[in-house]
Amino acid sequence: MKFARYGERGAEKPALVDASGNLRDLSAHVGDIAGDVLTRLDTLKSIDPESLPLVDGAQRLGACVGQTGKFICIGLNYADHAAESGMEVPPEPVIFAKYTSAICGPNDPIIIPRGSEKTDWEVELGFVIGKTAKYVSEENALDHVAGFCLINDVSERAYQIERAGQWSKGKSSDNFGPTGPWLVTPDEVGDFDKLGMWLDVNGERVQDGSTATMVYRVPHLVAYLSQFFTLHPGDIISTGTPPGVGLGFKPPRYLKEGDVVELGIDKLGTQRQVCVKDE
Repeated sequence: MKFARYGERGAEKPALVDASGNLRDLSAHVGDIAGDVLTRLDTLKSIDPESLPLVDGAQRLGACVGQTGKFICIGLNYADHAAESGMEVPPEPVIFAKYTSAICGPNDPIIIPRGSEKTDWEVELGFVIGKTAKYVSEENALDHVAGFCLINDVSERAYQIERAGQWSKGKSSDNFGPTGPWLVTPDEVGDFDKLGMWLDVNGERVQDGSTATMVYRVPHLVAYLSQFFTLHPGDIISTGTPPGVGLGFKPPRYLKEGDVVELGIDKLGTQRQVCVKDE
């Protein structure tokens, strides 16, 4: 199944995506794609999409999950991306926070922070926790995943790398976390270890990779993270990016006002963002 959220920011409504790609309003069945609803998505399979109201007209899509408590990112999780960044593949997953105020809809603008000259792109596979996870094993890890989604881990490299302290301040500006368009349940995604992923800037393909080259896979990440803190329904984990980010070009290339970023992952949909300046 594919789930989405639509409407004005902060007032999104839940929707099911039917076989034709249309939004069907789920408001009569659930309040949001969030919280305890994520623990029982399977119970919604009995709903006939044709029985749900069709959502008419163009709609803003919100992030595909609401009420996220933690937005956790994994750094340097593709060997070829680590190489282009001039870094070694880490002996354990690199964990950093992307603060939840960065979360936005898949087609909302990328807001370039005031004074930024090094805003960058990263297409990433994300997954959403659907069941509380604490000290779980890799064998049971996928029982705790509600679904998968597309994420653009937008980054400000000067804030991330050239300033003192942790990476989070270079990862968490407003609208640095486009998420969605859909939350896709694991049964519909199938083999999430072999998904093609791509990103274009102004129509030029700059990232063209696959989740097959990921170093630390989803079951390992769920188990690993759950050893350090409890994962709750609605938490988002973004799993890293393949090569082709702006930082890796020689010379580096970064986003500017008016640039258009388009990205996608097999079975998880696409995003499109126009870059604007934060005045």
